Amino acid sequence: MSQASLKEALSKTVAGIQQNPLMSRVVFEAETALVEGVCCTGKVRNFAPIVVDEPPELGGQDKGANPVELLLVALGSCQEIMYAAMASMMGIKLDEVKVNLKGSLDLKGLFGMDPAIPPGYQKITYETILKSSAPEEELRKLIDAVETHCPVLDTLVRPIEVTGKVTINGALVPA
Repeated sequence: MSQASLKEALSKTVAGIQQNPLMSRVVFEAETALVEGVCCTGKVRNFAPIVVDEPPELGGQDKGANPVELLLVALGSCQEIMYAAMASMMGIKLDEVKVNLKGSLDLKGLFGMDPAIPPGYQKITYETILKSSAPEEELRKLIDAVETHCPVLDTLVRPIEVTGKVTINGALVPA
């Protein structure tokens, strides 16, 4: 999609929300299923299933990225999408946007070997590489807009409510 087409699509969505503020509330859904061993599939909308697996040292067959790697992909791709969207709205031409990410995780937390260590990432770092002929001042405004409006970054840095329930053979397990 060209920058002009992207701006047109986003502007149309913004105008729709301005006319009907309830239109801003959306729900995204996904469904996952354990297939074999630790290999799973993830289904989103009408797309082909995503294969999620672990490397052999974590009991998998390495058929796909693992969940914590997908979290890094979600953050990086969300940043890239936001750069494209915000740049189109601000009239900034981007020649390249790339994000390199690293997540530090201590497996002692995952395996319950040390209760003081959480099972998830302790730290995520990323480096965004931008190439553009736009003035640095405009690019700094773009960076600020992306860093303050990226949904995945916001979700990772802000405490949010996550709830769940479990059913066993069709019966809800009491909380």
